[in-house]
Amino acid sequence: MERIYIGMGSNLADPAEQLRSAVDALGQLPDTVLVGVSAFYQSDSLLPGQPRYTNAVAALDSTLAPLDLLDALQAIENDQGRERLERWGPRTLDLDILLFGDRLIDESRLKVPHYHMQERAFVLYPLAELAPEDLRLADGRALADLLAACPFVGLERLSQA
Repeated sequence: MERIYIGMGSNLADPAEQLRSAVDALGQLPDTVLVGVSAFYQSDSLLPGQPRYTNAVAALDSTLAPLDLLDALQAIENDQGRERLERWGPRTLDLDILLFGDRLIDESRLKVPHYHMQERAFVLYPLAELAPEDLRLADGRALADLLAACPFVGLERLSQA
């Protein structure tokens, strides 16, 4: 079993309910145990004119291979009405593999650690709720250093999932 962290986000169709449904679906994945879920956080969209996002992070222990997990996450997104019309466009659900054990993954469909996560407070702060304080990403970066460089600005902590 490997510890895997999944970033979750939604800004359409009752975002908090979308995340709760995603958590339920993550808990049903084969060969996988849902270990924990961060609080929900709300933030502005990266692109102007979109509704605010609700984000969280889930921790899984799984024996699934990375691309098998990616396929399962995309199936959950599709089941919840995800339409891929534009990059970074509004969405019912976005599930991203942030960290996959201590693996560095560089495939056409999957990059781990997730690219740009170091710039996204809505990823780092929920991740920090679940990860050990001394967590180092597979590329050597310390989560504590990433947090120090990415202030808690524009985030609103909502509640436990």
